[in-house]
Amino acid sequence: MVQLAEWLGELSPSFSPKPTTVQRAARHLSKMERAKLLSADIDKMRTAEGRWYEAIIYETFIDLATRGDSIRYLALKGADAPRRRRTARLGQNGIFYSRSGDITIRGNGQDLAEFDLLMVDGENRITFAEVLTSPSDLKEFEVEIEYKRNLLGYLFDQQEVPFLLVSSFNVANYSAGRRIIRSPYTYYFQTESCETIKTRIDTRQLTKRPVWDFTPHAKMVDAAGFSFRRPFDYQKFHDWQRNWVFSNVSNEIDVKKVKNPHETAPLVKKILYGSLYPSAVRRVCEDYEFSIRGKKVAFNDIRKKYSKVILATDLPGYEPLIYLRSREKREYLKMVQDRDGNFKFERNTPPRVGFFLWLESLTPTLGSRIASKILEAFSPR
Repeated sequence: MVQLAEWLGELSPSFSPKPTTVQRAARHLSKMERAKLLSADIDKMRTAEGRWYEAIIYETFIDLATRGDSIRYLALKGADAPRRRRTARLGQNGIFYSRSGDITIRGNGQDLAEFDLLMVDGENRITFAEVLTSPSDLKEFEVEIEYKRNLLGYLFDQQEVPFLLVSSFNVANYSAGRRIIRSPYTYYFQTESCETIKTRIDTRQLTKRPVWDFTPHAKMVDAAGFSFRRPFDYQKFHDWQRNWVFSNVSNEIDVKKVKNPHETAPLVKKILYGSLYPSAVRRVCEDYEFSIRGKKVAFNDIRKKYSKVILATDLPGYEPLIYLRSREKREYLKMVQDRDGNFKFERNTPPRVGFFLWLESLTPTLGSRIASKILEAFSPR
């Protein structure tokens, strides 16, 4: 990886992809995405541009993999991903491809992490790369990178996980960006901006259906072929974490100040404590206000419109969450706490994601006492 990093460093930040590479990248975009590249709607254009730029970097690494031994294997993605994509289901643990050919690691059917590029370097170490076109949410991105490193490090039994950051802007202009690129085993590579790259190509060709007779070379492999070196049962890891919290909260021990004994604790992104009995729902509604799209809802409203109430916390901060199962649609409403500890609607959880299946599998198990203790332990009040 050092050899590759040195080569990339010589090009950064003036690297300009070849016109053929840029045009070839369009094969990974849908017809609608290609049309949006030239849209007057800035938000739509930026979203499509991000997908296009990610594809450009993938195509660049396809070429780089043929140069020397710095890349041993590069995971297929996008249009090159295997055609058979497995839909999410409970019990799935491993590497999978999304509908659009993105590389994901699933735990009990839930997408835990998505990787822009996944590869094995010349020293036989698992390595990943992320591609950025915007500085927004860099703090959240920093947390995401740390999680991906922990996840890959555990699964591949690797103490250090090299990470490549590729961007179309200067990440060092931002404090979170500087922290990321200063972290150990991180290699930073800056290219020309998307706007500049666009000026070097015939944009009319981008909206046409790409015709490429492309055959992956020997170093390009199915990501699912990367074998984990340690057992991966995410449901078991989750349950260890949940039971540990139950035990500590019941004994009035501050979970945030006690070291978790489980090595797999950093891999668990969220704890689902279970569905609440009606008595527990009533108690929670008495202690906390609920509002959906600015309108307050009381216990009777919740019982009438929602068939299930699930208590959870986000990790690593243990922020409380409530999921409401709609009686009218196959969806859950995610409720987060405000500064006063009251719950407000954040977004919907649609049925097409694996996390929905996990929520559906939960039955009433939580009474008012333990539900209140968990909320008291982690709420901002």
